[in-house]
Amino acid sequence: MAKPAASPPKKAARKAATRRLSPAERARIATLFERFEAAESDPRTELNYDSPYTLVTAVALSAQATDVSVNKATARLFAVADTPEKMLALGEEGLIGFIASIGLFRTKAKNVIAAARILIDQHGGEVPLEREALQALPGVGRKTASVVLNELRVEPAIAVDTHVFRVAHRLKLAFGKTPDQVEAELMGVIPEPYLVRAHHWLILHGRYVCTARKPKCDECPVADLCPSRALFT
Repeated sequence: MAKPAASPPKKAARKAATRRLSPAERARIATLFERFEAAESDPRTELNYDSPYTLVTAVALSAQATDVSVNKATARLFAVADTPEKMLALGEEGLIGFIASIGLFRTKAKNVIAAARILIDQHGGEVPLEREALQALPGVGRKTASVVLNELRVEPAIAVDTHVFRVAHRLKLAFGKTPDQVEAELMGVIPEPYLVRAHHWLILHGRYVCTARKPKCDECPVADLCPSRALFT
């Protein structure tokens, strides 16, 4: 689906963790992201959407579910309910009929309908693109808000899922033990020109190349820059 136009990126909401880098390490990290950019200059989410509302809904539905399963469900769902008004008219039980194949569908249906009601009552039917207001919606936590704001190029943000967490550690970009710690570290070491796209590069790299059990080091565009390669070859 087509992606909506977005505003210029704003300053990142979360303060970056300060870590002193040697000139060699700074150069290595810059080269990593130059390689990612050369392979894909404008990485995007694999979830299908055509508006901020369908994006935030798809991302909320994707928690503990694959993008493929969500896209299958939303292809039918968004054909009949692609606005808060239409979603509210569909109702919780009506929504369940479209998303029953997705994990936690009952909780997600409840949240999506509640969020639609808030968007209509408090935001004129539009998705607020300010982090605080976005995170206040039912079913939208920090990670979902980060994905939405980053995808729409509103705010450089890195939503740390299992793929990003794994890749960040293998590439020695971060050493934190929690997603929040890793997020802050990544925001502090990734060169600014790449920040708004870094989330997608890292998640896609982890999903298709630097996989959990058998990373495809022979296909990796940054293998020569990876401190962990010896562990898998």
